This record gives sequence, C-alpha cells and structure tokens, in this order.
Amino acid sequence: MSQHAIQHITVLGATGSIGQSTLDVIARHPDRFSVFALSAQRQDRKLLEQVLRFAPRYAVMVDADAALRLQSALRAAGSRTEVLSGSAALEHVAAADEVDMVMAAIVGAAGLRPTLAAAQAGKKVLLANKEALVLSGQLFMDAVADNGALLLPIDSEHNAVFQALPAGYARSPGVSGVRKVLLTASGGPFRARSIEELRAVTPDEACAHPNWVMGRKISVDSATMMNKGLEVIEAHWLFGAPADIIEVVVHPQSVIHSMVEYVDGSVIAQLGNPDMRTPIAHALAWPERIDAGVRSLDLFDIARLDFERPDLQRFPCLALAFSALRAGGAAPATLNAANEEAVEAFLTQRIGFLDIARVIEACLERSPDFAVDSLDAVFAADAQARDRARTEIRKLSAA
Repeated sequence: MSQHAIQHITVLGATGSIGQSTLDVIARHPDRFSVFALSAQRQDRKLLEQVLRFAPRYAVMVDADAALRLQSALRAAGSRTEVLSGSAALEHVAAADEVDMVMAAIVGAAGLRPTLAAAQAGKKVLLANKEALVLSGQLFMDAVADNGALLLPIDSEHNAVFQALPAGYARSPGVSGVRKVLLTASGGPFRARSIEELRAVTPDEACAHPNWVMGRKISVDSATMMNKGLEVIEAHWLFGAPADIIEVVVHPQSVIHSMVEYVDGSVIAQLGNPDMRTPIAHALAWPERIDAGVRSLDLFDIARLDFERPDLQRFPCLALAFSALRAGGAAPATLNAANEEAVEAFLTQRIGFLDIARVIEACLERSPDFAVDSLDAVFAADAQARDRARTEIRKLSAA
C-alpha cells in the first residue's frame, strides 16, 4: 500500500508530446497520481482516448466545435467527464482547489494565462511552456513568490541545471557560488550546414530533429537555435542568472542535458538518454525519484562526448535572443511573437528558412519601450510585434 497521498494533476496540452509523455509516467504510478483535468486545442479524437483511459473530472477543448464533438463521443461512451471549452476554462482547471500540480505544456503565448493562474493559485507548476517566462518573466516569478507556488522546470536543459544546483534551490532561487550556467544544445538538424545550404532548407527538413521527437514549431526553433535562445531567457528568470553567466554549448549527442560550473572549479552535469520522461518524472515526484520508463544510459555505447561553440553567423536567432534578454522590457515578448509568426510563415512556405531571423531582427529594432508590468502590457507588446512581423513577412513574400 502506498504511503503517499494521491496528487491530483491538471495536464495543459495533453495531446502534445510533453502531455503524452506526462500521462505515460502518470500511468506507471497510479498509487501516486490522479488526473484531474486534461486539455487540448482541437485534437478531440486524441483527447477522447486519453479521457477514456484516465477518467479526469474535466476535459477542456479550446476550440468550441472540437468540444462539442468530444462531448458527444464521451456521452456515447458513458463517460462522466465534464467537457468545458474556451480559454477561461483552462484557467479554471489550472487553479481549481482540488489540483495539487499543473503540467503547463501548451505551446506558445496561449499557455501564459492558465500557467500564470496556476502560479497565482499557489500550485506546484511543472513548467514546459517557456513562453510564460520569456513574455512575462518578472510578472510570473513574482506570482510564484507571492503565492507560495513551487516552480519546477521541465525543459531537459533547465531541469538538468535544476538538478545540478544545490538542494533547496527550488524555494530560494539564486546563483550564489555559481560561475556559469551551461545550457547544452544538440545543434539541430543543420549543425554542419553552410549558410548557402540553409537558404534551400524545407519545412520537412527543419522538422526532422536528429535526437528528439517534437512538434513542428519547436522543431523549427531547434533548427534555427531560437529554442536555445528562448531557453537562455528562461534560465535567466528560473535561476536568477544574468546573461553574462549563461553560456550555450553545442553537444551533438544530447547526453549531457546541461551543466553548472561553480566558483571552486567544479562542473556538475546531468546526463541521461534524450527522453522527456526523465525530467517529467523528476518534477512529478520531486524531491523523490520514481521510475520514468526510460532505459539506462549506456556510456560504453556512447563512447564519446563532443562539444562545440555555437556559430552565431549561421544561427543568428541565438544572438538575437541574448540581445533581447539584455535589452529587457518588451524585447523578449517582441522576440517571441515575431518568431512565432515567422516560423508559421516558414512552415506554410511563405518565407525561407533564413528569413525567420530577418523578420525577428526587424521587429526587435522597433520593439516598444514600455514596461511589461501587467498581462495587458505583455499582450500589447505581443500584438504589436505580430503586426510588425506580418508586415515584414508580406515584404519578404513579395520579394
């Protein structure tokens, strides 16, 4: 018989890769975890399967038509799960009294409000939505501190840094005694390609990551290294780390997930197979450890670990992210919004691969200078950047 109280969890973005991996780990530990709510944007068929397996109290579809389809299917199956729709419903299931923890895995700016709602409700927040910190870092961290929430990173890199930092860090962020936070990057599918070769990259090529199975948007971000740039900004807020002590290290094997260098010369690294169930299981059970279903790391099979400096000429998005972090204010929100618009334009073949960075740079040059001290200000900066990005995309499409 388990000695642990059952933890009730809401999974925001249940049909995505992080959501599916989360449910895989939860299913391995029915004596520890119970699903309170599952959410998806519009993939009602996939959510139906998950609801029938985990029997949550609520299922949330952001898309109203998808919610109606799901509701009809659940009734036919005799399910007692209540279907809700719309963005307000996401905030409701993130902040509900019955919820102990929230997996925040909705991609993009759409995940900000429900993730912030979870923090404001003092939940244990498992953060896989990096945009929450990129768009509204100070606002979000203040909500965590003011409401006694517990913030645990799910990105493999940030989770690795978290594991390499001293015990007790989760309740008291800071980098005392730390010389560097070293975020590793696989280099993506185009690590060895020339700038000339990058001009002809197709969306399908950009989405074929060598080590990780991810959605199309985040796969493109990995290919441009913008994903690592967003992680740099996220690391700044998560660990109280200034830009000057955050360094990106290209590590093609994706075995070392990140490192922390201390002032005494020690470098502590977290290693493991590239499987998101490891950081998910770590955060779900923290401060304990549970089986994640991940195979053991075979160091003899790996045999070698390689490291390179990132090439900022071929991957300017990483440099743009560092610039946005140093500029502060609305610049990170501008960076994120412009990138989302540019990536969508690339995936729909309206602009080329190298144009993604051009769109972002043009938007950052005219980033608004007001403070992002409220959600309204965050979304105002986001909206302005999207308008500018669409203008730049039209220019490039017409060229």
